[in-house]
Formats: sequence, structure tokens, C-alpha cells
Amino acid sequence: MPFQPKMLRIVLLSLTLLLLVACGGSGPADSDSSAADQPPQQETLAISGAFALFPMVTVWAEEYQKVNPNVRFDIQAGGAGKGMTDVLAGAVDIAMVSRELRPIELEQEAYGVPVTIDAVIGTLNANNPYLEQIQTQGISRETATGIWITGDITTWGQALGIDDDTPINVYTRSDASGAGEMWSLFLGGDAQEDVLGTAVNADPGLAEAVRQDPLGVGYNNIGFAYDQTTELPIAGLEIIPIDLNGDGRLSDDEKFYDTRDQLTAAIAVEIYPFPPARVLYLVTKGEPSPTIVDFYRWILNEGQAFVPDAGYVRLNEARLTEALSLLP
Repeated sequence: MPFQPKMLRIVLLSLTLLLLVACGGSGPADSDSSAADQPPQQETLAISGAFALFPMVTVWAEEYQKVNPNVRFDIQAGGAGKGMTDVLAGAVDIAMVSRELRPIELEQEAYGVPVTIDAVIGTLNANNPYLEQIQTQGISRETATGIWITGDITTWGQALGIDDDTPINVYTRSDASGAGEMWSLFLGGDAQEDVLGTAVNADPGLAEAVRQDPLGVGYNNIGFAYDQTTELPIAGLEIIPIDLNGDGRLSDDEKFYDTRDQLTAAIAVEIYPFPPARVLYLVTKGEPSPTIVDFYRWILNEGQAFVPDAGYVRLNEARLTEALSLLP
């Protein structure tokens, strides 16, 4: 049978298709397969700093990892001062800071993003012999200033207006802490160094010192004064209520210390004073990397849903908008 032109075209077309499949046609498929076979790149974010933020950031990290398994976290609490030193030295990626950033830190490229709110609260031993009276009348800011700043008030008799010379045992923080600075600012001081008392390292250490001393007073971040499970003050501790208007008694609108939720509600509407309530920050040196920006953006959106259960106060809409505007 003679070889027809039509048959020749069919043969040439078939050969072309075979060549495409063997060479050109298989190229992109192999490339896609190769990319899909590549293991996802793992990245670890090292974080250190404020005890105040440690419980919240731990929750955020766990939840963020569920939807971003390629990002891991190494989180260490050591105080706001240590976190800031670590991040400015390049030892960690993010610092947890529980106070406002200082000009000298901004000059070194400290880049802070607000993420939540909490507060510092006065604490005393649950077996304090004057507990009932303290919970009835509270302690005014002036009295607290006399105890922690000026040292003019050294006995429970002076603090409560009774004839009693039993001494008050005062405790404060020895590590560079945002809590110490906020407590000082609330009481008219300028810095943590202005706060009097036996210096104890770290938030848990200060809580334990007061818990072991029936005549002791101290201050703690909310997460170390209230039980995470029961939302009641930690066993052995009680909260020192503040007589906000200084009338010598604790009125109904000043009673919000029984549970952690009551206190955070008072902070949210700013009945509890700022300071010692304060905004908490995550800080990088310079603008955050794309991975950190994604983590921040998640915190300021989905992550805010975890804030109340962790015992903190959500940023309001204005603060959230401001925080998101800081992201590159």
C-alpha cells in the first residue's frame, strides 16, 4: 500500500507527542513533585523576659503551633530587664516586656508591639492576723506609699490606724522587673530601685516569700497571685484591696478581688488604676522578621480569643488597630 501524506502527518504528530511526554511534558510535573517532596522548613523563635507575659505567651505559642507546625518556640522567663538585654544583644528573637520601652532602648532599635494588658497587685499572707480588717477597709495609695516608698509606715498599727506595734515585713523584687517598676510608679516612685523591702528574685519567689510570712506584704503579677485553675488567690495568699478614694473603707465599687475574672474586668474598664495596670509588649531588635510578623498578626487577631481564659485583658479596638499598624 503506498504511503499516503495523511498517514505521514499522523506518524509525525504521534512522534511529536511521544517526545513531549518523554522530555518537555514531564519537566513541570517532576519539578512540582520535587518541591512537594521537600520537607517544610523548621524555624525556632527564642523568647525571654517578663514573668508577667510568660503564661500568656506560652498559651499563644501552643495554639499558634497547631496551625503553624513549622514554627517552634523556646520560651524562658527571667524578668523584663533580662528579656530586653537578651533581645538587644541578639541572644533571643523576641523579648517579653511588662513596662514602657525606655528612650535608650528605642535608640538601640527596640521595636515594641503591644499584645495584651495585665496588672500588678499587692499581696499578703492568708493567715495575716489583720486580714479581716484589711479586707474591710482596704489600704489607700498613701498608706502603701508609706510602706513601700518612704518607709514612714513600719507597723500594722500605723497602716490600720490601731494601737499595735507589730511590724510589717515588706518584700520586693531583686531582679529587673516591670512589676517592680509599675508598683513604684503607682506609689509615687520613679523606678524599681525606689521600692523598699527584702529583695526576692522573680515573681514566684516573691509570692512564696509572702506565703511563708504571716506578717509579710509583697506584690505580684496577676498570673502569680491567682490560681490558674480555680481563678481564686493562690493558697496561702490574699490580695491587698486598694481603697481607691481614700475614705477609709472598701466600698462596693472597690470590691473586685475575690476572683481573677472580677479583677481583670475592673482593669478592662480602668477602674483599677494604670499603673499598676499596664500594657504588655513583645519586642524585637529592629523590625520583626516575616515569621515574627505572622506570629504577631495571629496574636492580634485569633490569639486575642485566648486572652481572658489566661487571666489577661484583651486590647480594645483602638489599641488593636494601633498595634496592627506597627507591623511592617
